[in-house]
Amino acid sequence: MTHTGAEIVWECLLREGVDVVWGYPGGAALPLFDAWAKYPRIHHVLVRHEQAAAHAADGYARATGKVGVCVATSGPGATNLVTGIATAMLDSVPMVALTAQVASSVVGTDAFQEVNITGITLTITKHNYLVRRVEDLARTMREAFFLASTGRPGPVLVDLPKDVLFAPCEFEYPERSTRPGYRPVIHGHPHQIGRAAQVIQQAKRPVIIAGHGINSSQAWQELRQFAEKLDAPVVPTLLGLSCLPAEHPLHLGMAGMHGVAWANLAVQNADLLIVLGMRMDDRFTGSLQHFAPLAKVVQIDIDPAEIGKRVPVLVPIVGDVRLCLQSLTEKLPEQKHQEWLAQIAAWRQKHPLVVGSGKLPPQEVIRTLYRATGGQAPVVSDVGQHQMWVAQHYEFQKLNRFFTSGGLGTMGYSLPAALGVQAAFPDDPVWVVVGDGSVQMNLQELATIAQERLPIKTVIMNNGYLGMVRQWQELFHGARYIGTPILGPDFVPLAATFGIPGRRVDSAGDLEAAFKEAQQTEGPFLLDCRVDGDENVYPMVAPGEGNANFVEDPRGYAGK
Repeated sequence: MTHTGAEIVWECLLREGVDVVWGYPGGAALPLFDAWAKYPRIHHVLVRHEQAAAHAADGYARATGKVGVCVATSGPGATNLVTGIATAMLDSVPMVALTAQVASSVVGTDAFQEVNITGITLTITKHNYLVRRVEDLARTMREAFFLASTGRPGPVLVDLPKDVLFAPCEFEYPERSTRPGYRPVIHGHPHQIGRAAQVIQQAKRPVIIAGHGINSSQAWQELRQFAEKLDAPVVPTLLGLSCLPAEHPLHLGMAGMHGVAWANLAVQNADLLIVLGMRMDDRFTGSLQHFAPLAKVVQIDIDPAEIGKRVPVLVPIVGDVRLCLQSLTEKLPEQKHQEWLAQIAAWRQKHPLVVGSGKLPPQEVIRTLYRATGGQAPVVSDVGQHQMWVAQHYEFQKLNRFFTSGGLGTMGYSLPAALGVQAAFPDDPVWVVVGDGSVQMNLQELATIAQERLPIKTVIMNNGYLGMVRQWQELFHGARYIGTPILGPDFVPLAATFGIPGRRVDSAGDLEAAFKEAQQTEGPFLLDCRVDGDENVYPMVAPGEGNANFVEDPRGYAGK
């Protein structure tokens, strides 16, 4: 059957199982949007900024494991996607970004709303395409989804000139897609699996580090079985949080710059680190010179470029972490590490997390959210102090329920990403935790939430500062608060102009009633929590320090 290029795009999306797309129309994209009317099975969400479309697709992909899709017009529409695409790239999120382009005849002439978006996104996409012929379109779309979702997931951009969208073509969707030279290794090499099993059996103080790869490969059951058979503690990274229920006795909590003290001490004193689907980034390791000095390392990752990139590895295993864990667990006998676990329990008792003593401590906001939801809710955090407080104080009991920007640290991520997470969990209200600085970066998406009638509950941690930067200014720059005090609107009446009810919270005593009201209100709700502005995130590992040298309180006590 003959279709236009625009119709072929939607036919391809249907065959890939896409049911929702976030986007914003424009001149070059008009044929794409016009053809959309013939495909009512694909729901279009009109965001208020293209960056939000990318973040929404990102949130949907993290929550479902499927490829998220966003669409924008040429020029500024395409460039507005860039931050969201880079966010997905650094966090290995499967996404296909569709950008309309000026007509092929004027490409390269600086035509109205023309940019070289494939050139711009070359380093922040897994692959990208400029489709020159309508005959290549179906194959390109099939390939884009294949690349985005296989191997190490990532964003793929497809740039679509306007004339290609108008052009007719016989449509045939390829049954499969292959690319010469692209053959991700899925199964770990048996010899390496055997070597890892030998090393693991010799360990007296093992620690399992669970990264984002556990969530993206949906290896939750395999992780649990592996940890229980090994009797080894599990330390999730920021993006690995909610890979194991927090109530599980082997779950320690996050390590790293703002990790909990006992998790950092466990990693630093381990004789073996089993690193699963994470890239050993600097915020986790601290000073490499001081990182886990006694530990051998077994690392499993689907991307061979990540293995040993920053930390030397004794046993490298390339493959899908879920399948590799299955093979490795089969080779291991039951083990017990009671003395090691007892030592970690003693560290936990000695170095508990602290809640501030002010009128409205930010930590207590997160703890109240946890109690109100029982640790079952999908939580989307923005970037900053509130992000770390969520990581420390919200005990995720349900798998894959925490979503945030890790590698890029993108402020403004949470509100639009929640659009995608809510589409993934239509029956579970999504909770957004965001700072008064971060929320103002994409505040316009309250309109999208209202128009789509989504039950997203927004908790603003309002301290009058860009809090994490202010904390660094206090500790390392002589308390010179330049560029960090921030004036925001009165968020509750502002939300009301979008038709979203809200409530201001000024003291800890009001928190329980406020969260109850938010839960009982059908549809969206906003809580403006006026938290203490001088509160810092602790524990904290200063730049250049080892993770055992963490600061626990403003008076400078260092745990050893």
